[in-house]
Amino acid sequence: MRNISRLFSPVLAVALACAACAAAPASARSPNVTLGDHRFSVEIAATPEEQARGLMDRTSMPADHGMLFVFPRAQPLTFWMKDTLIPLDMLFFDEAHRLVTIRANVPPCKSDPCPVYASTAPARYVLELNAGTAAELGLRTGDVITFSDVPAGTQ
Repeated sequence: MRNISRLFSPVLAVALACAACAAAPASARSPNVTLGDHRFSVEIAATPEEQARGLMDRTSMPADHGMLFVFPRAQPLTFWMKDTLIPLDMLFFDEAHRLVTIRANVPPCKSDPCPVYASTAPARYVLELNAGTAAELGLRTGDVITFSDVPAGTQ
C-alpha cells in the first residue's frame, strides 16, 4: 500500500495543479491596434532597450502582427533597419493617433551605413508591419489608429 501511495501522490499533485490552472481566470489579452477595419496583434516597444532592439534578427512576422513603438511625447522620429531581416512598412502617428508619415516597403539593412527613415511631422507612435500592408489596406495620412488592450501609460 505504501508504494501505491507514493506513486499516486505525485500524480494527484499534478492533477490538482492542472485543475487549479483551468479554474484560474484567463490572462489578459495581447495588445491590439486597429487601422480601418483591420486589427493587428502588437508587441509594445516602450523602453529605450525594447526600441533599440525592435524587430532585429527576426526572419518572419505573422501577417496580422506588428510592433508598436511608444514614445513619451510627439517629436521628429527617425528609424533605421540595422540587422532587421524582413522588409517593413513604418507608420508614424501623432499624439491624436493620426497617421502623419508612411514609409512603405523599407528594405532590410545588414551592414553600416544603413539609411534613416524619418517622420515628416512630430510623431509619438510608430507601427511596424510587414511590407506591403499599408498599400494593401489603402492607408493614407490622416487615418486614425485605435488601441485595444494596450497597457495604460503607453497610449
